[in-house]
Amino acid sequence: MLTSRAMPTTPTGPSRQRFLDAAFGRPTDVPPVWLMRQAGRYLPEYREVRKRLKFLELCADVPAAIEVTLQPFRRFGMDGIVFFSDILIPLPPMGIEVQLDEGGPKLPRPIRTAADVARLRAFDPNVETAFVMEIHRGLKRIVHDEAATIGFCGAPWTLATYAIEGGSSKSFTTVKTMMHREPKVLEDLLAKLADACGRYLAAQIEAGADLVQIFDSWAGELSRADYDRFARPATERLLSHLPRRGQVPVVHFASGSSHLIDSFAQMPVDVLSIDWKLPLDEARKRANGKALQGNVDPGTLLGTPEGVRDAVHAARRLAGPVGHIVNLGHGILPPTPIENVAAFVAAARDPLP
Repeated sequence: MLTSRAMPTTPTGPSRQRFLDAAFGRPTDVPPVWLMRQAGRYLPEYREVRKRLKFLELCADVPAAIEVTLQPFRRFGMDGIVFFSDILIPLPPMGIEVQLDEGGPKLPRPIRTAADVARLRAFDPNVETAFVMEIHRGLKRIVHDEAATIGFCGAPWTLATYAIEGGSSKSFTTVKTMMHREPKVLEDLLAKLADACGRYLAAQIEAGADLVQIFDSWAGELSRADYDRFARPATERLLSHLPRRGQVPVVHFASGSSHLIDSFAQMPVDVLSIDWKLPLDEARKRANGKALQGNVDPGTLLGTPEGVRDAVHAARRLAGPVGHIVNLGHGILPPTPIENVAAFVAAARDPLP
């Protein structure tokens, strides 16, 4: 549960310990800050790297991935450094082809039948995704304890939507057809994804990740009844694989899902990442004592530095002084001005007026 007491008010720059303390609901001098997709197209140095490497090539190129991971940290000094990758990385080792570059992901041979699910294979993340673990170890050698390193994976439900739909979807008709006509096929797929991603995320922790985040980007497409029947058990199965609980915090992120907060709050995660559609004071009442992350609208960063500062201060006030990680409610938008990211990080460390 969250507690509060007087703390010093002068921050000293990025801090791994600040991040971990906030995630576990312990008092901090100021809230820690990072931004989802903080390594990306809004940075000119990132665009230079992408001129020579396609997206999936960059994800697997250890020195380049470390470089782009550290680019925003060098500029802005966030408290958290999220390794550069994508939630679909575990699918190819399972036998699901992924094509990923501009225009969104494409999966040419989607999973549609029980036979398709049966052919999916388990994999050793330290072998078939060894580059991910090398990135984590490389980051720890460089960063040490100056900031928290963040690992992540997709939640089983969200990965299942890509695997079944064959890419992104607006209506999710194919996965929902399976859910209602062949629920056992979907449940078997979710179980395989949960085990694969649980081992994948566990390996990231063993490779040095200080904190991990589970992205359930499409959970909001489900009713609470369907979430509790299909998605939540699979996410909890994923969580059962993770080592060092109580030492390595787990963040759960799902956008557009305020109707599911009460279900999220019952899961064995440490932090709930909240989007901008749900005020943080309301989320606090429903969070079952868990820490919160978020929840500034990424669109705010398309405005002025003053507007960014005001939005961050407002989020901090609503979240309260303890157990809050300052972040956006979703990822940085590519047209975001660099000065507004600087304003975002600075506002997280301001004394509140």
